[in-house]
Amino acid sequence: MKKLPLTAAAALMLSAAPAFAHLNPDEHGSLMAGLSHPVFGVDHVLAMVAVGLWAAQIGGRAILAVPATFVTVMMLGFGLALAGMPLPFVEPAILASVVALGLLVAMAVKLDTRLAMGLVGLFALFHGHAHGAELGSAGALSFGIGFAISTALLHAAGIGLGLGLARIGHGRIIARLAGAATALAGVALMAG
Repeated sequence: MKKLPLTAAAALMLSAAPAFAHLNPDEHGSLMAGLSHPVFGVDHVLAMVAVGLWAAQIGGRAILAVPATFVTVMMLGFGLALAGMPLPFVEPAILASVVALGLLVAMAVKLDTRLAMGLVGLFALFHGHAHGAELGSAGALSFGIGFAISTALLHAAGIGLGLGLARIGHGRIIARLAGAATALAGVALMAG
């Protein structure tokens, strides 16, 4: 039973396509497009799983509060984009979130839950805005519901991975190495 969260997280991470593999805006607007969208870019997968992994490292109420904040603020960013409100540096901020979240996991930083919520909320605003900006208005509700669910599932995979690793020998070290790998992948995405 302990291997199930690890297997699920690994499967999600391996299913990711190259970064910025955003769907054609004409294909957006359905629940299925929203569900599938976050797993089509390695930048999205790495950041979402890292949020869950970091929340598991912090523990306590952060396990639910940090990912819930991400999804909530992501939807706010989505709405701002749909309303036509610009947000500068969206793609660089998304890549920075991959690096920063990876480093937080790698260093096993245990912030106060409220500070952790604020930090992931900042990153979430950019992730949500990117989704809304590329969508347009057609089918926004169904797409938004789908990508919120998919994002929450990626967070859950990270939480499962983190909690599973915490129960095995050297698991905390493996989690930190996964964070370091995430940060390095983010740097590679920035350079590419």
